[in-house]
Amino acid sequence: MLVRDWMTPNPRTVTPDTPVLDAIKMLKDQGYRRLPVLEGGRLVGIVTDKDLKDAMPSKATTLSVWELNYLLSKLTVSEVMAKPVISVDADEPLEEAALLMEEYKVGGLPVISDGKLTGIITITDVLKAFIEVMGMREGGLRVTLDVEDKPGALERLGAAVKPSNIVSVATAGRHDGYRVVVLRITGEALETVVDRLRNAGEKVLDVRETKPRKV
Repeated sequence: MLVRDWMTPNPRTVTPDTPVLDAIKMLKDQGYRRLPVLEGGRLVGIVTDKDLKDAMPSKATTLSVWELNYLLSKLTVSEVMAKPVISVDADEPLEEAALLMEEYKVGGLPVISDGKLTGIITITDVLKAFIEVMGMREGGLRVTLDVEDKPGALERLGAAVKPSNIVSVATAGRHDGYRVVVLRITGEALETVVDRLRNAGEKVLDVRETKPRKV
């Protein structure tokens, strides 16, 4: 899965000289949380709803309404945007975007393709992809196992699961020559799949039955 498969294409943008009040209205009206900042078609920054709110005067200010309105009318996005901006290429794997968001503690990234802004990817998009990868809407059995960390281990799992069907596989953690593996299994003979795994010598840690969920 690539970033381009999960991003929001053609995001709304602002320019550095966009008034902060206009940017706030755009976020509120459109339900966005961040706006890429373009100058001459080039990505120069990003501004979030938090950046804009932090730029607003405190309620404890002694300025008059007229003074406040004057100051706010002069405040532009260039004065509050984050720069340099962290971005990700549209053809990078989705997990690279997730890693960048975690490393830089940001909730979204502008997406670049051939040097131009082409979309935006957010934590919400990554969560949607995670749900898809884990097959969570398909129901079936969620089986957690300790599997030997060596070649052929997954092949043996697959053989033990038949005639049921593995619709997703995830690993989480490594310890003492084993990996924790989470399978989502659907199809026929589900009622005996755990027995087949145990009879094949697999260490079953947890079994949960889940129902299909609609989008």
